[in-house]
Amino acid sequence: MTWPDIRATYDAVATEYADAFAGELANKPFDRALLDEFAARVDGPVFDVGCGPAGHVTRYLVDRGVRIVGVDVSPVSVAEARRRNPNMDFRIGDLRAIPAADAALAGVIAFYSAIHLPRAELPVAFAELARVLAPDGTLLLAMHAGVGETGVDEWFGREVSVRVTLVDSDELTRLVESAGLTVVERYERRPYPSEYPTPRLYVVARRTPLS
Repeated sequence: MTWPDIRATYDAVATEYADAFAGELANKPFDRALLDEFAARVDGPVFDVGCGPAGHVTRYLVDRGVRIVGVDVSPVSVAEARRRNPNMDFRIGDLRAIPAADAALAGVIAFYSAIHLPRAELPVAFAELARVLAPDGTLLLAMHAGVGETGVDEWFGREVSVRVTLVDSDELTRLVESAGLTVVERYERRPYPSEYPTPRLYVVARRTPLS
């Protein structure tokens, strides 16, 4: 399966994607509960890596008092997120090269962003997530569950390709722990009726404090 340039894909569909997903958390009580717990846990700067053109997860956490920056690889998505959320901070950045110093962040959110990387690149991305976390910092990660990859070559009525890497819970745990993080919670839920029909995986992990 040929892997597309996800930056170009999201640049092409940013407005349509944002229109479709801006309000999705209203129909996802489990996700909201995890985000609420994350907001209560972190004390310090946070990045939402792969925030997308709606910036809706970033906005949800801002509304709960989190000092958060939305980061996305797609310049058009970042511009759209800024337009929709003019008082919030959005920046261009890659999951594999996060624009933050070592141990700079109290928390990182990666909600369905790592799914767009080929499986071979996941260790690099997870090592980056670990790198930017401060000691005792928290990662909240969401992925699609399954085997192999899936994707389409037309999205939101445009001839652009999107690919998704599917993982199972044990593989996801191994990837996170191999990056030097400690998994403290993991969950799997069935898809909601409005969602793409894959089970959803969530991991909460912590950066080990310095001894």
